[in-house]
Amino acid sequence: MLISGFMAGNSFGKNLVLTTFGESHGLCTGGVLDGFPSDFPVDLHFIQSELNRRAPGFGVFSSPRKEEDRIELLSGIFEGKTTGAPIAFIIPNKDHRSEDYTSVKEIFRPSHADYTWEKKFGHRDYRGGGRISARETAARVAGGAFAKLFLRSRGIENSCHGLRVGRVCCAR
Repeated sequence: MLISGFMAGNSFGKNLVLTTFGESHGLCTGGVLDGFPSDFPVDLHFIQSELNRRAPGFGVFSSPRKEEDRIELLSGIFEGKTTGAPIAFIIPNKDHRSEDYTSVKEIFRPSHADYTWEKKFGHRDYRGGGRISARETAARVAGGAFAKLFLRSRGIENSCHGLRVGRVCCAR
């Protein structure tokens, strides 16, 4: 979709399409995963374990927000298997205190994308970044966990690691 000369979109993929929604300080973030095959067994413990890996508030470099990142399935799964319908899910935001951001209402925070968002779209959600918050990645992790389950069922494993942070390099 083209809006005011800028490409905007919340959907990713071609055969398996993930559309995400929600904001950092809304009721939830979530997604709709379309194109997943039917009759596929879903390991919710695995999906939750992937979300637990990205949950904030547990590391020195993470947000101090305490979010559980508990996935709630809305559709597309019946009796532990996919139905072929789009898989819809939400991840409730429980620790959203918008009033914490009142002091930065007129200030663009370093290392946040709120300035870029305002320049691109003409408005800004100062309450933690809205759609450009790291909180939005929870829905992407959940969608990726579904894809990872499918790939593993076909004998495909994926992995990644950082090679360098600044001047510090990984030993090979």
